[in-house]
Amino acid sequence: LIEPVGYLDMLMLEKHARLIITDSGGVQKEAYMFRVPCLTLREDTEWPETVAAGWNLLLGADRAAIVRAAHEFRPTGDPPPLFGDGHAAEHIAALLTGS
Repeated sequence: LIEPVGYLDMLMLEKHARLIITDSGGVQKEAYMFRVPCLTLREDTEWPETVAAGWNLLLGADRAAIVRAAHEFRPTGDPPPLFGDGHAAEHIAALLTGS
């Protein structure tokens, strides 16, 4: 656990984390984009595709499940590019310029 940090600092922490435990919808998606496994302490999510892809577990407030998952949850392989390839600006520029 950490004290609150600014957005850019938070992104750096997420990018270099081995595992993220959160109740934030935004952090779930950021974890996925950074290919960091995520344990979500909620019963539902705005990002069910991250759960279906196997990189986000919904655990609610079940303490035993949280502890077990923190020790055991290790997705393998690369997550599918559910939210694009990270090159949206280039794709848009190519469409606008016809190249």
